[in-house]
Amino acid sequence: MMTLISTTRYERILHILQVVFRPEVLEIIDESAKHAGHAGRIGSQAGESHFKVVMVSPALAGMSRLARSRAVHEALSAEFEAGLHALSLQLKAPDELSNNGLP
Repeated sequence: MMTLISTTRYERILHILQVVFRPEVLEIIDESAKHAGHAGRIGSQAGESHFKVVMVSPALAGMSRLARSRAVHEALSAEFEAGLHALSLQLKAPDELSNNGLP
């Protein structure tokens, strides 16, 4: 298990995904404001409960959509235990990119 002292959940998620998956593309968006008043957000830090992750990584090649999701959830298990409520995931291997290079 990784131990990282960081001030925000965003920074911890960024670091963990960079270390575990070595992505070519990584975008993390805090969507918590869209869930104000949602049960999963009550009691959590201002924001930082719902994130969207867009990631392209060679580490995802050959994995099913479910296996990719499970791998990301496993990598972020400590964050889920600490209050991360939801992830929206767009996960691709480099050979799955469209012609414009976007997932």
